[in-house]
Amino acid sequence: MALARLARLLRENGVEVLAECTDGASALAALRAHAADAAFLDIHMPGMSGLQVSADVAAGGTCIVYVTAHSKHAVHAFETDAVDYLLKPFTTRRLHATLERLRARVAARGSAFPERLLLQAGARQRLVPVQTIDALIASANYVEVHCGQERHLARDTLSAIEARLDPTQFVRIHRSRMVRIGAVHDVELLPSGQYLLRLRNGQKLSGGRRYRDDLRKALGMAGLGAAGGS
Repeated sequence: MALARLARLLRENGVEVLAECTDGASALAALRAHAADAAFLDIHMPGMSGLQVSADVAAGGTCIVYVTAHSKHAVHAFETDAVDYLLKPFTTRRLHATLERLRARVAARGSAFPERLLLQAGARQRLVPVQTIDALIASANYVEVHCGQERHLARDTLSAIEARLDPTQFVRIHRSRMVRIGAVHDVELLPSGQYLLRLRNGQKLSGGRRYRDDLRKALGMAGLGAAGGS
């Protein structure tokens, strides 16, 4: 009944449903037979779990949404880069939100950059949406990831994290600092020749002189005079 309801709601929202499967093996076979944009997988299916099925099909570019009555698998599910985790019973409004995320993911599928970063800090792992990140600051063996008024510590190098981020959204401003371009509120050129960046979350960060050109290009200041501000 739950499967039939989901299929009906998807069709009512303009989604072409290619197959309805009741076990893991048939789901896997259907996904291999169709170049599906997305798959809604139950975590608990006879024969194979949704996580096992997704490990096979996600490599082919199919976006995954998990549909389950159990919240305990959410962290593991998002580690597989799932688009969403839909808890049953769900409302049509919640399904609409999932479809919006799904359509955005499909539209941006050409991008090689993740929407979330999995940050390792000690024994814990934390998923951080990339769009919530304001700044990243290297500190000893860690990187401080600043998101609004929150700060997360990631046991990684700044260069390693930088390689996972979209360079059209993030810019290195110093050998130990980078910022999300959309988080910058204004920029001030200091007498030292360095730029002082004020972020929308209230942070102030100075840039290094060797990164000035990259910063000016990222902020659209490349064609302006050196004394240009915000």
